Amino acid sequence: MTSRNGLWSGLNTCWVFAFLALLIVVPWGYVAVPLVAGMTLLAGLALTPPQRLWRRLERDDVLLCAVLLAYGGLWLGDVWRTGHWPVGEGNQGILLPLWPWLAAALLVWLRRYPPPAQTLWWGAGGGALGAGAIALYERLMLGETRASNAMNAIPFGNLSLLLGMLSLMGALWCLGRGLSGRRALLALCLLGATAGVTGSLLSGTRGGWIAAPLLLLLVYRASAPLVTPALRRRLALGILAGLLAVALLPQSGVSDRVDQASRDLQQYWQDDSRATSVGLRLEMWRAGATLFPERPLAGWGEGRLEAARDRLVAKGEFPPGISRYDQLHSDMIDTTVRRGLLGLGTLLLLYGVPLWLFWRRAKGSRRDPTLGVLATAGMMVPIAFVDFGLTQSMLRDVRGLSGYLGLCIIVWVALRRSEEQEPGHVQKTDVRQASIHNISIPGS
Repeated sequence: MTSRNGLWSGLNTCWVFAFLALLIVVPWGYVAVPLVAGMTLLAGLALTPPQRLWRRLERDDVLLCAVLLAYGGLWLGDVWRTGHWPVGEGNQGILLPLWPWLAAALLVWLRRYPPPAQTLWWGAGGGALGAGAIALYERLMLGETRASNAMNAIPFGNLSLLLGMLSLMGALWCLGRGLSGRRALLALCLLGATAGVTGSLLSGTRGGWIAAPLLLLLVYRASAPLVTPALRRRLALGILAGLLAVALLPQSGVSDRVDQASRDLQQYWQDDSRATSVGLRLEMWRAGATLFPERPLAGWGEGRLEAARDRLVAKGEFPPGISRYDQLHSDMIDTTVRRGLLGLGTLLLLYGVPLWLFWRRAKGSRRDPTLGVLATAGMMVPIAFVDFGLTQSMLRDVRGLSGYLGLCIIVWVALRRSEEQEPGHVQKTDVRQASIHNISIPGS
């Protein structure tokens, strides 16, 4: 049995690393690795007694699974009532509603056979380093205006930034665990942090840049037990100065993108043009505000939202440019108009429950700072995606949804495994079983 457990844990370690490292580096990596993981799960189900899968699960694991099932279930119900599946860019989003259910199944499987926590940092560092290298090649060698790795530049830049920030958390984890045997991982995490942020800047993804200060603030908070106050201040100033220097370089294109956004906004308010990047987003949001009151509870539904929007365009109420998109460029607005207040509720749970679970553990991790690092890294994921989703429907993008679900469950499993390895930890399931065995029977 021990050898079989080692086999499943080893396979899970391989695909967790591959998912993180290949998510935005290799085409189809976002779907190929989860499918391989799903096949591993099916093989494991054939050889593992079902009751063993639930052995490690506790209340918070079940809660997280329930949220994933609810989000995917409502989305599938929407597909059933309208007869339309989401399409997504390049027709890649046809099975998106099933992914939260796959994530819930993989969460159960990973909790039973978890990979080592450091797999998270190796994967994030490798993925960020790859994204940064691709961005530099495309901008400096190919002369591309925005780095994108042949995908939409927005998810590429956003996920590059998030992987870079997770790499920075990995460097803190190495410091907390001690550098003995971890110098290579520390070097990779530091390089990955630099490369991930570079990839974000060179992608020209303005919406994601708003998240950078929030994520850096989480890094600063997590570093408190690990770094002296004076060194923390110097490091914080150094990182901010480095980011500012890169952003101001003409080759980065950051100042050009910021200036363009300012011009677009000015033209929009002066009614000179609504066909700009910023103008079309604002018009899509206005269309959503127009449509929502007509069907507030369950929303318009898959396919029907686009048709209703296009009717408004045909009447001349909105510019034709907004019909080019299959979403309203905001997760909150698109979900609320498409699936109504019910959809908004499941979206808030999808963001809020993981954030609460990680925050609660970050708050109570004073005894082991590295648990705080893992918990804070988990907080990064929903916080980043809330920001990313303000100006882009990241959860209707194939890499965005895959990245969010995958990162949430991988960080969660890494944190739970680390908690269970703490001295004195007793699994709640074991506590219940021990209580049953220790019941004394009168007269025995």
